[in-house]
Amino acid sequence: MGLVWSLLGILSGAFIAIQAPINSQLARGLGLPVAAAAFSFLSGAIVLGIITVALVRFQGISLDWKAPAPWLFVAGGVLGAFYVTLSTILTPKIGAAALMAFLVAGQLTAGMVLDRIGFLGMAVREISLGRLAGAALLLIGALLVRLY
Repeated sequence: MGLVWSLLGILSGAFIAIQAPINSQLARGLGLPVAAAAFSFLSGAIVLGIITVALVRFQGISLDWKAPAPWLFVAGGVLGAFYVTLSTILTPKIGAAALMAFLVAGQLTAGMVLDRIGFLGMAVREISLGRLAGAALLLIGALLVRLY
C-alpha cells in the first residue's frame, strides 16, 4: 500500500504543476490573477461539496461541525488562496519548473520546522544534519532550475 500512497503523492504534485499554468492562462483571459484564483477555489469547492454530500449519504455519517476549533475552518483556505494566487502570478514570470522547484523547497523547509515543533499534535522529529543537507541541496537545485 505504501507504493500506492507514494504514487498518489507524485500524481498530486503533477496536478499542482498542471494547475499553475491553467490558472495563469485564466488570469490572462480575465485580466486579474486574484479572480482566476477565486474561480479555481469556487470550482474546487463545488466539486468537493458534491463529493462530501455523496459520501455523507453513502456512508451514513454526519459531520461534527462543533469539534474543530473555528479557526481551522478558514486557515487552510486562506493559506490555499495565497498559494493559488501566487502560483498564478509566478508561473508566467519564472516558469512552471522553477515554480515547482521553489514550492517543494518551501514545503520541505516548512515541513521540517513543523515536524520539529510538533505543530498541531504532529509527532516531533528532530532537524538532523541529513535533513538540513537535503533541504540545502533542494534549494540549490531550485536555484539551478531557475537560473540555468
